[in-house]
Amino acid sequence: MRPVLAVRKVRDFKITGDGKSAAWKKARWQALQRVGDGKLQYATRAKVLYSGTGIYFLFNCVDTKLTCSAGKDFSDLYKEDVVEVFLWPDESQDLYLEYELSPLAAQLPVLVPNHKGRFFGWLPWHFSNDRLTLAKTAVTGGPKRKMARVSGWTAEFFIPFKLLTGLGNVPPSPGTRWRANLYRMDYDQLPRSLWAWAAETGGAFHDFHNFGTFKFE
Repeated sequence: MRPVLAVRKVRDFKITGDGKSAAWKKARWQALQRVGDGKLQYATRAKVLYSGTGIYFLFNCVDTKLTCSAGKDFSDLYKEDVVEVFLWPDESQDLYLEYELSPLAAQLPVLVPNHKGRFFGWLPWHFSNDRLTLAKTAVTGGPKRKMARVSGWTAEFFIPFKLLTGLGNVPPSPGTRWRANLYRMDYDQLPRSLWAWAAETGGAFHDFHNFGTFKFE
């Protein structure tokens, strides 16, 4: 059964990378399940909140090595350690947002048109000001640098609703439902290990018809 998450509304708060804001006490951890052929058993969990201006995410990832490069925004982050969010607000449109964040806080936001499995990502236009995502990360058990030995990392980020201009059903109001999924990829050992909140997608990240549902309170 595809999961449903009740997303609580809060006032906007500061992103710190370590999830220390008191606002996060209003959200429950959601465990991600391991999918695909990878063997790593790292625990992975996430929280979600929203405000009048956008939606907030917090990931907590057990890890032993930051298998990533220095990284730049808009690079192919999915080839390294990364967390991902997929947001499909309007089921009448074959369009959704994919957002990726690396342990070193490199970002990849893309709008994905997906028609019968034929898909490709488009980078956002005017990615600045009130359309700009906000993101920070924090590392435990080691230094925050590429290939460092660590015990884990957290990712905290905010996606403004204005970045989703053009998609239907945005912004949400109490009772609104969006299809969505939360993912993680780790390359400490090959084949890569994968985790998903809506696990019915398995390793097929873009199987958007099997996404779970966010229900906004």
